[in-house]
Parts: sequence; C-alpha cells; structure tokens
Amino acid sequence: MTDEAIAELVGADVPVARACAALGRARATHYRRHPVTPKPAVYGPPTPAKPQPRALSPHERRRVLDVLHEPRFVDKAARQVWAELLDEDEYFCSIATMYRLLAAHGETRERRRQATHPATVKPELVATAPNQVWSWDISKLRGPAKWTYYYLYVVIDVYSRYVVGWMVATKESAKLAEKLLAGTIAKQQISRDQLTIHADRGSSMASKPVAFLLADLGVTKSHSRPHCSNDNPYSEANFKTLKYFPEFPERFGSIEDARAFCRRFFAHYNCVHRHSGIGLLTPSDVHHGRAPEIRTARAAVLARAYQHRPDRFVRKPPEPPALPAPAWINKPEPARDDPQADAH
Repeated sequence: MTDEAIAELVGADVPVARACAALGRARATHYRRHPVTPKPAVYGPPTPAKPQPRALSPHERRRVLDVLHEPRFVDKAARQVWAELLDEDEYFCSIATMYRLLAAHGETRERRRQATHPATVKPELVATAPNQVWSWDISKLRGPAKWTYYYLYVVIDVYSRYVVGWMVATKESAKLAEKLLAGTIAKQQISRDQLTIHADRGSSMASKPVAFLLADLGVTKSHSRPHCSNDNPYSEANFKTLKYFPEFPERFGSIEDARAFCRRFFAHYNCVHRHSGIGLLTPSDVHHGRAPEIRTARAAVLARAYQHRPDRFVRKPPEPPALPAPAWINKPEPARDDPQADAH
C-alpha cells in the first residue's frame, strides 16, 4: 500500500519528500522503485554573442598586431612595448588586450631570440690496457680554518685504476693542471695518438692551456656532459676511497700535512689496496703487467687447497677472480635487434 499511497499523494501535488516522510519511506527507496524519466530538453538555435561595445574593431586589432610585429618590438614583451609606446605619446589598447591578441595568433610564447646549444654527446670510452684512457679531476680538502681549502688534483688510469699523477695546491689553476698533466704524460712515456684523457667541464679541465697542451702532445681530450657526474665514475670512486680512508682527517693543519697524507694514501692505494673492480689485484700489479703472473700463482694455491679437501668445494674447483675486463665510460647499450643482446 505504501507505493500506491505515495503515488496518490504525489498525484495530489504533494512533494515526494513530504509524502515519503509521512509514510515512513526512504526517498532513495522510492526513486529506486520509481525512477524519474527526465523530460527531453528542447534546445533552440544558439544565441549569438553580443559584441562588446568597448572592444577593438577589426581594423584596430590589425593595427595593434602590426605595431607588435615591427622590427623594434618583435623581440620585446608586450608590457615593454606598451610602456615604450606610452612614452612616445601613443596608446592603442591595454597590456591585457595586447596579450589576448597575441594569444589568439599563437604568439604568447617567448618572443625573444633564444640561444641554442648543440646537443651534448654522451662520451663512450673503452680501455683494454693501461695508458689508453685516463680520467682526472680536482677535489677540495678542508684546511685548518673554516672556508679554507686545499685542492687535490688526481690523474687515474681507467683500466688499471692506478693513480699515475697527483698534486696538492692552494688553488685551482689551469696552469697547475697543465704542469701536472705534462709531467705525468712524460713520466708514463705516452706516445702520440695513444692516450685519451677524460675530465668533467670544470674551469681548469676545459681551459685553453690544457687543451693546447693535449693537442701539442697528440692526446685526445674528452669531457663529461654538463651536470652529469656519472660520466666521470673512476675519479669520483677514487675520491670516495680517499675520503673514507680510516686515517682521513676532518681537517688538514697545513698544506704540508695534506701532501704527507696523500703521499701515504696513494702509495697504499697503488701498491697495497686490492681493488674489487680489477679482480682483487692492486692497481700497480695491473698497470705494470704483473696480473697474469699473480693470477697463475693464486690458481696454484687454490688447486692445492682443492686437492687437500675437495669435499669443501661442492659445486666446482675454486678459481681466482678473472683478469680485469675492458673498462668503459658509458658502455653502449646493445641494439634491440642484436641476437647477442640477451646473451650472458
């Protein structure tokens, strides 16, 4: 009876809300059982917009655009043009109207000529032996007082991880970098067209004295992309090893103190530190060609251990770490259609 009673009340012009309240029926239940079919809307022809009586006429709009396109204004913002015209005793429209006219013609983007830079190329370098690719960089060392620093220049061989040259100075200087590189190249007896030196884009690294020196010596130079530390990973890793060294101090008392520490550290790094990236060999062993001999001796030790207790080696006889593989800076990705791309 409730549905019929509500229908009678609604038919007697009683609102649905009042009818449901009077009979104890939820409105949601009523509308679910008696959905209301909306009446089709009758739309007439669109009413044309009335022209704004204060709007610019087509001729005036064209005149404003012609002024904005004048050679003296084509590289300036609309508000700059408006101010200059006002100083010349000319007024065509408001600043907002100028921007609306430019937006209607797709001209609201940057109107000034913009400097364009060539696309940066990702460096891709590979070293298969020592003295083929070097990486160098400069790092700050804290001095005895706040805001005082010493500058550590380090040149590292990418293949062997051997530090071929270093220097601690009181400033960052292209002349000092030129001196260090020239001395290191001579000490390593580098021939023309043998070596590539990679660095980031710091002022000393990209300086003309360094570029002229490398060109005179027949050395190819390479630079990281701007703001991309991943392009110089070997120097970054070397500085991390330096600053995580147990004896690395919070501050150095003097430049002689910094040089003495670096002398000890680089002797340890080159000749004692077993580097995980080169088969747990020392950089000195790899750089001076002793790696195959050392690996053979290691294999002999492991073979004797296997003969003595083969049960301790479940899967296979033990082997020493492999000799260093080619060292890459940004190894190219294999082509997707290369059948060897997924090979391991």
